[in-house]
Amino acid sequence: MDISSVIAEEQKIKKWQVDAVIELIDEGNTIPFIARYRKEKHGSLDDEQLRMLDERLKYLRSLEERKNTILASIEEQGKLTDELKSQIEAAQTLVLLEDLYRPYKQKRRTRATIAKEKGLEPLADAIYEDMTKSPAELAGDYIDVEKGVETIEDALAGAMDILAERFSDEADYRTEIRRMTREEGQIVVAEKKQTDKEKESAQPQDKKLSERRSVYETYHDFSSPLKKLQGYQTLAINRGENEKFLTVKIDAPEDEILRYLGGEIIDSTKELDRIEGKSIEDVKDDAKQLIMLTIVDSYKRLIAPAIERELRSDLTEAAEDGAIRVFGKNLTQLLMQPPIKNQVVLGWDPAFRTGCKLAVVDATGKVLHTVVVYPTAPQNKIEETKKTVKALIDKYDITLISVGNGTASRESELVIADMLKEVKKSVHYVIVNEAGASVYSASKRATEEFPEFDVGQRSAVSIARRLQDPLAELVKIEPRSIGVGQYQHDMNQGKLSEALGAVVEDCVNHVGVDLNTASASLLEYVSGISKPIAKNIVAYREANGEFHSRAELKKVAKLGPKAFEQCAGFLRITGGKDPLDATGVHPESYAAAKMLLDDLGFDKKDLGSGFTGLSLLVKDKQKLAEKLGLGLETLNDIISELEKPGRDPRDEMPKPILRGDVLEMEDLKEGMILKGTVRNVIDFGAFVDIGVHQDGLVHISQLTDKRFVKHPLDVVSVGDIVEVKVLSVDIKKKRIGLSMIL
Repeated sequence: MDISSVIAEEQKIKKWQVDAVIELIDEGNTIPFIARYRKEKHGSLDDEQLRMLDERLKYLRSLEERKNTILASIEEQGKLTDELKSQIEAAQTLVLLEDLYRPYKQKRRTRATIAKEKGLEPLADAIYEDMTKSPAELAGDYIDVEKGVETIEDALAGAMDILAERFSDEADYRTEIRRMTREEGQIVVAEKKQTDKEKESAQPQDKKLSERRSVYETYHDFSSPLKKLQGYQTLAINRGENEKFLTVKIDAPEDEILRYLGGEIIDSTKELDRIEGKSIEDVKDDAKQLIMLTIVDSYKRLIAPAIERELRSDLTEAAEDGAIRVFGKNLTQLLMQPPIKNQVVLGWDPAFRTGCKLAVVDATGKVLHTVVVYPTAPQNKIEETKKTVKALIDKYDITLISVGNGTASRESELVIADMLKEVKKSVHYVIVNEAGASVYSASKRATEEFPEFDVGQRSAVSIARRLQDPLAELVKIEPRSIGVGQYQHDMNQGKLSEALGAVVEDCVNHVGVDLNTASASLLEYVSGISKPIAKNIVAYREANGEFHSRAELKKVAKLGPKAFEQCAGFLRITGGKDPLDATGVHPESYAAAKMLLDDLGFDKKDLGSGFTGLSLLVKDKQKLAEKLGLGLETLNDIISELEKPGRDPRDEMPKPILRGDVLEMEDLKEGMILKGTVRNVIDFGAFVDIGVHQDGLVHISQLTDKRFVKHPLDVVSVGDIVEVKVLSVDIKKKRIGLSMIL
């Protein structure tokens, strides 16, 4: 297989681009490095295209390895023909490859292998090869009491088992049956009824189980064509089945499939009607009818269950891939939320019995103070809490309160909103999604970062820092725990972790990292830096003080020339020896950047806040690029960096909504227009925080009336600030229906 050509055709890009990327990957370059610093070599493919190419490359290389293994195995058996070899080499998917290999695989002991041990394979061959002869007459020669073949029916049953397995192993048949089932089959879902014994043993405390069962009411009597089943439906059905609340089956076009097999195997589509209700005894003198009976057995016993498993697996894999893509897009938007700079923040981790943990964090993220207050039940020390918080606001000049949205968040918000009315200076609060905060606060990383704090204090610090620099804080948490996905705990965890890790890596490298302040958790996502190297960088910094140049990185243990090449451009040093170290210009281009500035009459010492309008001074970029020995894309990137050194791409994203008062769910009325923040995007809509502690759902049909929406991500992203209209409020079920069609 020409892997490059296959990928180029699939991704609609040039073959030379694929060849270039494969070469770069094989040389040990990371995707962020290839995307940012090797644009000319691959034609400026973006991160997403490069990730897809890399993923496909791994799959196709794995496919080629499997082909070689299978070819060697069949050749060892002495059964490899030129035709079979060509089919295997031409296979484009692992499914087809395994279909071709099926007849030659070492099988467990089956009915067919038992029949072969009884010497019945020649009988099976004779019946199939000459359908004009009576199977019963042929079977008479194979009766052998010692082998357990006592009657003609026993012999014919064994021969049928051999033929049934043979038909089942035919790759062409399976491929067509799979297609027919996928195109015309239906998935049928029903509620799994409780047995009388289960009902009798049910206890009053099984209320939670009953509530859980009711979650799947939509699927208690549900059917859908397989080809129209949505990914979120597949994942919901799978979960309901795993929890034993649902039963699931695939209804295939059985008659159509059996007639297809009849036409292929016995050159007849009519025998199916003639064998209805008949047994071996009834058809033992008619080879075609006997074989048709065998076809039915082969399909129902061997092929159909396998195809159902495969299609359910395919549906699940496609649903997971779709959900992971959505999760990845949501995660990107969450990580790329703009940092709130130069503000002292009070992190507020709400709780009831154990009290609310507070942490004051200065503008650089340093923890200044922690305390526990008890404004919520059962203590209800509201006035004492107000006094404590007012004192903190005055002492540390706090301008913003970051409140976690977990348990007791609503009660805390009421206290905060009421207190802010009594504070003379301008202080606002923001409700922050605290998903994963508890995971982080109990982690080894948090223990190493704050050994003197308990989990509540660490959580409060994390909630504050999420507002100051979402990216730097959220990288400390396992991506799947951040809470912007759908059914993430039901998925292939290896695939999910790999995909989300790539998302985090792309975001971190897109923004860049301050080498002198970054945690090891952040550094390990930088191109070319492994976990051990990240720890070594922090250890070097602690032992030797701040880095003064990128070149100093070469002194870090285990950070060799290749790692330096991959990471240097993404690490920033502010106020170092070389002003270019504060930019995204790679050290390999420093000489060219200096020549560029010299040519235009600038000195890099004056770089500071940038050389505005630099691009306007360059009359012929192509000519200049050639003079500097650069590609045009690299020259453009260097100019962009020199114009705005250290530019943070997150600054262009919408800022979070700052609140000063609280809104109750009971305050909502149909038709109200409110401003909110998109918290999560899923296949059927988007959840929007409108400040009432319960996110409202904008269904996909309510996102816009301007065009057809294939997926909500085409319209909204996590972190977007949107205007919505209240459509419905169900206080009992805590459901809010919203519309973006105003």
